[in-house]
Amino acid sequence: MVTLEKFSTIVSSCKKSTVGKHLPSALYVHSDALSKLDSVLRDYETQARKLVKNLDRATIVKLATDRPKVSYLYYPDFDRDPHPQLHQSIMVDLATEQVSVRQYHNSHNPPILHRKETFVGTDYPLYQTFAELTKEEVALGLLDNSHHIGTLQEWTRLLLEQGISLVGHHVACPIDSPLARKQTILIERHKAALKRSELSRPVRVALEADLFKSETTFFDYGCGYGEDVKQLENLGYSSSGWDPYYRPHTNLEPADIVNLGYIINVIEDIAERRQALIKAWELTHKVLIVSAQVLVDDRRRGLVAYGDGLVTNRNTFQKYYEQEELKLYIDQVLGVESIPAGLGIYLVFRHEAEAEFFRASRLYSRLSTPRIQTQVRNFEDYQELLTPLMNFYTKRGRLPVKDELDSEAAIKAEFRSYQRAFKLVLQATNRDEWEAITEKRRQDLLVYLALSKFSGRPTIRKLAPEIKADVKALFGSYKQACTIADILLINVGDLKKIANLCQTSGIGKQLTNAIAVHVSALEKLPPLLRLYEGCASRNFYRLENANIIKLYYNKPKITYLVYPEFDTQAHPALEATMEVDLHNLSVTYHDISDETNPLILHQKDALVAPDYPSYKKFVRLTKKEQKSGLLENSDAIRRLHGWLRCLKEHEVKIEGHKLSNSD
Repeated sequence: MVTLEKFSTIVSSCKKSTVGKHLPSALYVHSDALSKLDSVLRDYETQARKLVKNLDRATIVKLATDRPKVSYLYYPDFDRDPHPQLHQSIMVDLATEQVSVRQYHNSHNPPILHRKETFVGTDYPLYQTFAELTKEEVALGLLDNSHHIGTLQEWTRLLLEQGISLVGHHVACPIDSPLARKQTILIERHKAALKRSELSRPVRVALEADLFKSETTFFDYGCGYGEDVKQLENLGYSSSGWDPYYRPHTNLEPADIVNLGYIINVIEDIAERRQALIKAWELTHKVLIVSAQVLVDDRRRGLVAYGDGLVTNRNTFQKYYEQEELKLYIDQVLGVESIPAGLGIYLVFRHEAEAEFFRASRLYSRLSTPRIQTQVRNFEDYQELLTPLMNFYTKRGRLPVKDELDSEAAIKAEFRSYQRAFKLVLQATNRDEWEAITEKRRQDLLVYLALSKFSGRPTIRKLAPEIKADVKALFGSYKQACTIADILLINVGDLKKIANLCQTSGIGKQLTNAIAVHVSALEKLPPLLRLYEGCASRNFYRLENANIIKLYYNKPKITYLVYPEFDTQAHPALEATMEVDLHNLSVTYHDISDETNPLILHQKDALVAPDYPSYKKFVRLTKKEQKSGLLENSDAIRRLHGWLRCLKEHEVKIEGHKLSNSD
């Protein structure tokens, strides 16, 4: 119970507080700033907190000054949304010790926040960002009438009336709005260049895709400060770059690989933007890397709308593309089918055969060459000579054809043919393992051919020589291979068949209406499930750093999840997701890296295959957790705080991947 005398002291402390946002009948404080309140208010808030079981999600604490009540307000998007919406309110009446809860998450007109910097301390990481937004809104008169902007609909109506929108934590206005007409906008493209100390993401993606060979030349069209040029030179590649502002006098030089990195999205003139893409393509001998900023179901970016793009608060232009829109733009301008290599990153190959080889190679399963199991004297004598042949078979699932193997002459001089040489290999190894490799490569090729139907399957003449040989050896004919692939493609739309394969899969973790697998285990799934995932990755590729893939079978949807500490943490936290709706190819991205109570993983062994390096370690931990009863209530331990509470209740702790009793 709070006495009248004590409440008077509380009210006085609230009014004197230098922390929090002051309103006529309350003091509002962000949860991170509670420790900065004076001791009287801290004790008062603690008294209220004791009456509520779980306040982990509370964002703002409201200390009423007209009555002894403390409210805990949940704004899940406090950091990301410039004006976050209230999802839940928990009010504690300290006079009666009664607790009431009110939900707003389904409301069409929830309360929203303004002047977010007033809720937090000056040391809050986003304090300056919040303060700058408030300054912009005050300058435009948007906050003049605080009584009419407190809910989502009121605020939205005001913005529409003023022809203003918010993108990120900056004011945005259409170029034809009254506000924009009053301004003369000078685009300063060079300010869009970023200073980096490492390779840009698009060039790094190309490097990791093994597109750079020992003699590869590189040219960066619109290189900015030239960091990619420097980094590749350090790696031993012949590199050069041109930029209209930073390197205007460099010659435009043709190269094997040309990079047009985040250029077309900073050129405000449509004709000039198109010309930049064409010019970069004209310089390309083998592969053009095109990248641009893309929107993934989130258009709030901290920028000002301009033309068909946006002008940032630094007076630079940004054209934000949808992923599919970017692909369509590249394909139409260049007349060539581009290949997604990541969100906002596309590769355009000069030669179609090389493009098809790249597409197929991305679907190759990673296989190991069978071990020597039987000591065969003749094999020991020829092992060094036969090793390249064994490696080739592992890579392609077949024997080489003429001129495919450097050691062809030496092998045939000794054995007359590859077939005779491989007979000796079979004597020293397990024949079944080689047959499994052949079957796996056959499945890889089927998935590739099925996916190629979406973009116009190439004729056999346009295939790389290696793939032609694969088709002949593994299927007999291209027609036969395509027929089987088409049957597979028809079945991918049958969710009942997808469901059956998911539910009976020996790989992956069974979830409600879905199966989750580690990216390393994807290739071990049946071809139809690999094709199902491929329908998403062929358009968007996979979210960078995503290591868990969830395949739904109650609806056509694939989700990519990022757990950065999957290998190092026993129960890693989820940091980002990307959902791909296969029905309309829409993408939803969620960055939840700042979530204080994140979702975490359990039973990691179910997500990977038995040959995963840490599989045995994962299995041991799961068995011990099951034996200790830690995994009995899956709903209670889905998130970090619930899991920590579970460990505490069972008086155990986890260090590394080992479970032990608490001290």
